[in-house]
Amino acid sequence: MIIPDTYFTLSEEVRLFGLSCLGGAAVGAAFDVIRAFRLIVRHNNILTNVEDIVFLGLYGTALTAFSAAAAKGDLRLYFAVGNILGFAVYYVTVGRVVVRTIRKLFCATGTFFKLVVRPLELFFAPLCKKATVKFVRNHRIIVKLIKNIQIVLLNGRYLLYNKMENKKRKNVKNVAEKNET
Repeated sequence: MIIPDTYFTLSEEVRLFGLSCLGGAAVGAAFDVIRAFRLIVRHNNILTNVEDIVFLGLYGTALTAFSAAAAKGDLRLYFAVGNILGFAVYYVTVGRVVVRTIRKLFCATGTFFKLVVRPLELFFAPLCKKATVKFVRNHRIIVKLIKNIQIVLLNGRYLLYNKMENKKRKNVKNVAEKNET
């Protein structure tokens, strides 16, 4: 009887642990991409939670693929521990530098655009004030005209829903009967 080789030697386990630590650093780099995207685009809590769930799903897929490719399909606890350790080391060292650099880059870009937009703002602000006053005045005139218009309604006596044969409605005065008498 042939027993499949499911046991690793100590050197193989150390190699797999080191590879899982490197995989954790790669997962940390992927997480930095998500953090940079969050810096670029404002998120609400729901979208952030969805991104985190997708990230964890991709991490689970990567961990399963790692165990299938490198460890003969065996999933060991120290793979996840190595991933977490590699992720933590990356997050504390390189991740902070990357996010700080991205933040400074966006701040510098924002400052540049503020310097470019500020002269335009100084030019267009008085025009916007004058236009706002003009539009508000016109809006008030239009609203006043609409309120003054009286909509001509049809005479209630001739409407179909007021004509009822031998039936009296409760709490409703029959306009047609009063005018005939």
